[in-house]
Amino acid sequence: METVISNKKISVSEFRGIPFKENDPFYYEIIDGQMIRKSAPAPFYQAILKNLLFAIETFNRQNQLGKLFCAPVDVYMHEYNKPQPDLLFILEKNKQIITDDGINGIPDLIIEIISPSSMLRDRIEKKNIYERCMVPEYWLVDPKYSTIEVYTLDDNKFELYNASTALEGEFKSSLFSSLTLDLKKIFSLEF
Repeated sequence: METVISNKKISVSEFRGIPFKENDPFYYEIIDGQMIRKSAPAPFYQAILKNLLFAIETFNRQNQLGKLFCAPVDVYMHEYNKPQPDLLFILEKNKQIITDDGINGIPDLIIEIISPSSMLRDRIEKKNIYERCMVPEYWLVDPKYSTIEVYTLDDNKFELYNASTALEGEFKSSLFSSLTLDLKKIFSLEF
């Protein structure tokens, strides 16, 4: 569940000055200056996240391409944008953006898993931010339809590179050209 908790535009530096309670169960994003409070995702959402994390990390360990992270991790992209993507990947050559404070720069891949409360934010607001910040590849994972849409930059604009479903279609990634994902397993609740 996502809730906008600030009507005033807030910068990342202002956000860092907020004294949150030590045992605060929420995590927060700054999206175009709006502070958004997020609670823990639903079990089906977490299952998809776990399945993607396992598949991509297995592929990454075999190929030693870079570093994979999952939420919550702060990504400092811009003065008014500090998203916490569900998954993000940083190529080995760009690992200098990984700091003790979070990710200070633009990841090579961002993956967002749509929930009912995040659909418009993921499909429109975050997609626009990631495009403006020049994220090379963006995956939009839709549990409702068991689909993954892969967007890549072309002339500084996101273009649909591939759309795959668990029922049909071949998954393709520009960043991971030899990655094979079994989308039936990705969208499975079997543990």
